[in-house]
Amino acid sequence: MKWFFGGLLALIGLAALVLAGGYFVFKRDDVPYATLEARYESAASRYVDLPGGIHMHYRDEGNPTGPTLLLIHGFSASLHTWEPWVRRLGDEYRIISLDLPGHGLTRAPAGYQPSIEAFRDAVHEFARAQNLQRFAIAGSSMGGGVAWEYALAFPEETQALILVGSAGWPDTAAEAEGDPAIFKVLRNPVLGPLLRDLDNSRLARQGLEASFYDASLVDDAMVDRYVQLARAPGHRDILLGIMLGSAERNYATPERLAALNMPVLILHGDTDRLVPPAHGQQFHDAIPGSQLIVFENTGHIPQEERADESATAVREFLYAAHEPPALANVQ
Repeated sequence: MKWFFGGLLALIGLAALVLAGGYFVFKRDDVPYATLEARYESAASRYVDLPGGIHMHYRDEGNPTGPTLLLIHGFSASLHTWEPWVRRLGDEYRIISLDLPGHGLTRAPAGYQPSIEAFRDAVHEFARAQNLQRFAIAGSSMGGGVAWEYALAFPEETQALILVGSAGWPDTAAEAEGDPAIFKVLRNPVLGPLLRDLDNSRLARQGLEASFYDASLVDDAMVDRYVQLARAPGHRDILLGIMLGSAERNYATPERLAALNMPVLILHGDTDRLVPPAHGQQFHDAIPGSQLIVFENTGHIPQEERADESATAVREFLYAAHEPPALANVQ
């Protein structure tokens, strides 16, 4: 029997050695900010230092004298997702897009604790730093959760609210089962930390392809951007922290959302596999006077997949939101 147990231990040791070797083969180091900035900045890129050690990357584009539209991206994304709207709406609106802490080119301090509320507060500090008094705010996916939390906390600043495939409602078990593999891995308290530092390019591609109705829109440049920006120093810890903390979120309820009294537009794709279209309907049902538009043959990112249609819907909505009320006839 000694030889059996000795052989078993040897096999276990060999397997562990192989796995360890595989880990170092697939391990990927952080990408320096200087490298990422050279690759992903644009001529419109700007930075501002905020309280708490956040060095935020943003762009201030479009018509500088027009009404302001502030754009907030989703989980693991960046301000690049809004470029189609900037091109289509910038003639009329001042459009400010930003990278949340742990995303894009925004630097967060070591030990930063991510949450929807922390992101909301960072956006508020940014608005204060830019002296934004009253503006429309739009959020995509997780950024939608940040946007409606912002509107609840700071209604006096929020002239209008746009939710694009917005997060906020808890998934049912069946809905969670349909999530892309990369989200399931990151939410796993054992696998997430183990795989955090490995090459996740294939999983990232699968997650992006699941975000579009037309998966051919996902090209190598898009995958590389998501993967490279996620490897900025400190970003992987923040992204993992968001996923592992998802069960502790302060989710939407009809009672909470009933307090939203500004104009609200809800945009959703009819084949969204990340945030089910039923969640868009839930927002519509819970927010008094809201408008809901569901785009056909569209996934989770209508601002990219249906750029013309979604930008037109936003333009029409904001025109009505900024139009002064008609004067009542004096009898």
